[in-house]
Amino acid sequence: MPVPAASRPYTLGFWLMCLSSFLFFLSFNLLLPELPDHLTRLGGGEYKGFIIALFTLTAGLSRPFSGKLADTVGRIPVMVFGSLVCFICGFFYPWALTVTGFLGLRLLHGFSTGFKPTGTAAFIADIVPVARRGEAMGLLGVTGSLGMAAGPALGSWLATQFSLNVMFYVSSGVALLSLVVQGTLTETLPQAQRQKFSFGLLKLNWSEVLEPKVLPAAFTTLLCLFPFGAVLTVIPDQSRLLGLTGSHKGWFYLCYTIASLVVRLVAGKSSDKYGRVPVLRWSTALLAVGLAILVWTPSIPVFLLGAVVFGLGTGLNSPTLYAWTIDLSDPLRRGRAVATMYIALEAGIGLGALAAGWIFSNHATHLPYVHGLSLLCVLAALVYLLRIPADRPAGHSAAADKVPEPSAEEVV
Repeated sequence: MPVPAASRPYTLGFWLMCLSSFLFFLSFNLLLPELPDHLTRLGGGEYKGFIIALFTLTAGLSRPFSGKLADTVGRIPVMVFGSLVCFICGFFYPWALTVTGFLGLRLLHGFSTGFKPTGTAAFIADIVPVARRGEAMGLLGVTGSLGMAAGPALGSWLATQFSLNVMFYVSSGVALLSLVVQGTLTETLPQAQRQKFSFGLLKLNWSEVLEPKVLPAAFTTLLCLFPFGAVLTVIPDQSRLLGLTGSHKGWFYLCYTIASLVVRLVAGKSSDKYGRVPVLRWSTALLAVGLAILVWTPSIPVFLLGAVVFGLGTGLNSPTLYAWTIDLSDPLRRGRAVATMYIALEAGIGLGALAAGWIFSNHATHLPYVHGLSLLCVLAALVYLLRIPADRPAGHSAAADKVPEPSAEEVV
């Protein structure tokens, strides 16, 4: 007999999903610090902006499909497909020895994040009560951030101590571990909603692409994630220009992620207590301060201070956006709602990466303009959030009043 969700919010399945998320984010973040230099050695230095942009392009394009499949076939098959793509692509990077081959592989690799996080967020929303949703998304974010923190440092160490090929194969192996963990979980999509996969399910009507109810959260996500794409594109070069080379190249990511982890642990419940919009106002303001610091970075300490403040803002911002999206969604269309938010996320990251690559163009003097444009996007998000009404705390929203939250199931 299932225990009510209010009394047992975190099942073993929740923690296994967190482990799977850690391994997944570790897998593809492990590559990030070394890819710009690797592409330059292949002769494609001018295409650095495409490293992130192509990845996010296919991730964004695949979101409507992953959202629909998560609501019809199931959460776990969607996650399995995403992890499988990550495993295969990591294995083939050593064989992509041309600029075209490398960029093509980045395009394919994007399908991994187009599927895995969509299924994960819908799965977690199924098993966690609404009053703990912000906290749960914060904990899930902690494990993902741990993967993001460990990935760049581990990747640089592997490339320095062994070789790039070893780094690529380790990335592939870690994705395989994530896939194995998912095999221990039980599907949470109600049996009555499940359908057998058919190619007909890949046909989409426009109404199946976006979920209108979550557009406020999606618009905020787009503006707040633009800087992340820009940062991923230029930070490896900015680190090198400031004297952070070799295994020190990942210090920015390390400081950023540790700050993000700390605030998620300390303030993960804040949006459950005070409401999503009020917390988003403060987190967006922190993002703006962090970017303002990055505009002016005369030394390594100031550079790393910018990483910390930007990480604090992200740590508050990210789980709150996830929880707000789910609050606004219809429980029967959670996959589509999460996919809509992720489409905005990928669009923001991709546009940020393309803009950063174009503005930077391998000129150190252009870096302040990259961060300045990101700052303008975040300030626009802050203005938007200040103009919309603050919501009620989680568990007291109109949606929660109307729709009873399902009880948690044992999902292992």
